[in-house]
Amino acid sequence: MTETRSKRPDGKATHKMAAHQVPSWSRLLLVGFENYLRAECHLSENTVRAYLRDLRRFVEWLGERAPEALGAQDLADYPAWLHRAGLAPASRARNLVSVKMFFRYLQLEGVISRNLAEILGSQKLWKRVPTVLSPQEVDRLLTAPSRRDPWYRRDRALLELLYATGCRAGEAATLRLQDVHLQEGFCVCRGKGDKERLVPLGERAVQAVGEYLAEERPKLAARAAQPPPWLLLSYRGRRLRRERIWELVRRYTIRAGIRARISPHTLRHSFATHLLAGGADLRQVQEMLGHASIATTQVYTHVDVERLKRIHKQFHPRG
Repeated sequence: MTETRSKRPDGKATHKMAAHQVPSWSRLLLVGFENYLRAECHLSENTVRAYLRDLRRFVEWLGERAPEALGAQDLADYPAWLHRAGLAPASRARNLVSVKMFFRYLQLEGVISRNLAEILGSQKLWKRVPTVLSPQEVDRLLTAPSRRDPWYRRDRALLELLYATGCRAGEAATLRLQDVHLQEGFCVCRGKGDKERLVPLGERAVQAVGEYLAEERPKLAARAAQPPPWLLLSYRGRRLRRERIWELVRRYTIRAGIRARISPHTLRHSFATHLLAGGADLRQVQEMLGHASIATTQVYTHVDVERLKRIHKQFHPRG
């Protein structure tokens, strides 16, 4: 399916299917659902885009059928269709959540009287232990940018920020100059739903960001038509895209000789695990990560248990 982009009043792009790809029943409903997610649910831009992608898949499955014409058996067939389409369990789970949200919206709007989507239940997921770098691997990665790289100070500042704050790639991309307080040693991160949290910056992160601000950012900012508010800039003086952050992390992972497939989120996992291994309180780590539930943060205690098991097996006489 193709999609078109248009501008919202605040300048952000909206993501809509091309008109000829959308069944007649769904055009206004999808636009209304998008507005509902932003205005009433206060979801982040990334979450809204993910839900709309899921809904496009649901519309594909529906064909010309309208939601109010579906029966319980029809909806019960949808998870099996997702499975046959080859979606991973986590993707299938989010697709079902998106459909439930959509049917909740339809019920609020009076399009349907009963929300049959509740029969979809929840996709059961195995809890996966996240990939975590060792402190030595982190050191190699953070020092991988060198003078042969055109903007190595920016790249070092980026990597230091990801590890020092545990922020997501999207959060790092949207950091503004006014969010970073080097003298006080903290920054303001905006997470899901635009929720703000204060995260301390370590000495190495403060030093790396300070060198970037002094040496490279003025040159990058000069390439923009207007003074950019963002902390991390591309070579054209624009905001460093989330996708570009992933590319940079992958490049320096290879250079550092780390074989595991690493993403910006791996540094977030490593940030949390290393804090807990050093004795940090679970609640404090929850606040720094911006998790709404402490149950989400508890996965990192499992990571540390696995590390202890490996140490015990390696060094204990009866391990």
